[in-house]
Amino acid sequence: MAASESSARISGWRQFKAILHKDIVMELRTKEMLTSMGLYALLVLVVYYIALSQAGQNFQVRQIAAGLLWLVFIFTSLLGLNRSLVHEKDQGCLDALLISPIDRPVIFFGKAVGNLIFLVIVEVFIVPLFYFIFLGGQSQAETGGPIWMITLALLVGSLGIAGVGTLLATMSVNTNGKDFILAVLFIPIMFPLLLTVVAATSAVLLADPGYATVFWKMMAAASGYDAIMLLAAYGLYEFVLGA
Repeated sequence: MAASESSARISGWRQFKAILHKDIVMELRTKEMLTSMGLYALLVLVVYYIALSQAGQNFQVRQIAAGLLWLVFIFTSLLGLNRSLVHEKDQGCLDALLISPIDRPVIFFGKAVGNLIFLVIVEVFIVPLFYFIFLGGQSQAETGGPIWMITLALLVGSLGIAGVGTLLATMSVNTNGKDFILAVLFIPIMFPLLLTVVAATSAVLLADPGYATVFWKMMAAASGYDAIMLLAAYGLYEFVLGA
């Protein structure tokens, strides 16, 4: 019995690695998702810059920098999540996964981790660029709090975006107007997470007295959201794929 359970765990782990490896190799060959996400994020930053260019010297971008940064990631992740599942659907990869002897939760974790990796790669590119464009030329340009706090907020937020977004993208991929449906589902469900990670990131950037307390409260709320929603996505994924 123990040997059988161990074999099942190993099999599930191998299935997960195979799905993740497939997604990464396909992206390395085409670079479609990373290129489109990176260019889209860059265009959003350009739009931000144009919109704020006439705000005047008294306007402090730092006050709204956290919200602007997370909006870039939310909009960019919508593009990436949609492309990841549509690409699978158009090439028949999703149907092949469904008829293969793979546990549905394994498919979920494989796709979610792949989406998380791609989102983090875009964040690594965008965050320094965002800082240089909007914060680098101001007085007190140094980050108010420790960099690792911002990194932690980015990781917690990205985990929720990738996990819940994978479930919602799977739900919308077979619908007409899949782009619109994904956005309609994604934005309201992401609102609690977005609210907490923006507050946490803003607390670190502004570094007002007591900012660490605010940061950890927001991180606790965001982590709780991630745990609840990822468990829900794990439980619902088999139903969503079978629908």
